[in-house]
Amino acid sequence: MIEIKNLVKIFPHRNANKNYTLKTAVDNLNLSIRRNEIFGVLGKNGAGKTTLIRLLTMQLSPTSGNIFYDNEPVEKNSAKIKRLIGVVPQHINFDQELNVGENLELHARLFGIEKNLRRKKISDLLEYLELGDCVNENVRKLSGGMKRRLLIARALIHEPQILFLDEPTVALDPQVRRKIWSLIEDLQKKGATIILTTHYIEEAEKLCQRVAILKTGKLIALDTPKNLCEKFAAKNLEEVFIKLTGQKEQI
Repeated sequence: MIEIKNLVKIFPHRNANKNYTLKTAVDNLNLSIRRNEIFGVLGKNGAGKTTLIRLLTMQLSPTSGNIFYDNEPVEKNSAKIKRLIGVVPQHINFDQELNVGENLELHARLFGIEKNLRRKKISDLLEYLELGDCVNENVRKLSGGMKRRLLIARALIHEPQILFLDEPTVALDPQVRRKIWSLIEDLQKKGATIILTTHYIEEAEKLCQRVAILKTGKLIALDTPKNLCEKFAAKNLEEVFIKLTGQKEQI
């Protein structure tokens, strides 16, 4: 479904001496993401995970290389492709002056969803994500887990075929994290393709059919969690990660 070919992203970077140099955040990346799979992206901070998501969702333009959705290049079909995707960002970015329902209403209007239909979608999504009682609550008053679920609701309002989740469970307690895991698995069963970056290696092992491990912008491993464990003689994906990156935690 998604083809990434020779993808490069270079940024100007200010070093300790306050001089600008060039930093390669994504370095000649090649990979394919299959339809209806949960695809995980792992790597230490600075590995290029979020930059990759921003490139795939057209928030950034590549320095060089190509991205294709169903064989269509993004630079020629961006408007069409944007309607296919939903994005759950790493950071909370709601309008803080609006309540839950109003935030979803605003997002639905941006996609041109007709009034009666968007009201039904908002109601259905809030019930599905167990936020039905919060429709009139200001988003400031929501817990961290509720805000994460609301980000997912917002991303699903236009029924995207592809969902990007950039560290969707960061800083959440284990119970809320597992609830979001169930939601992700349910979305896949309903036909969505999901691309997930995660701070938690166990999350990738639990959810993902395949994982890509990045290091300084380069792809250093790509396979199913099971195959990676067999290849590197590891008991679990965390051991594989440690062997390849030299770091236990991703933070």
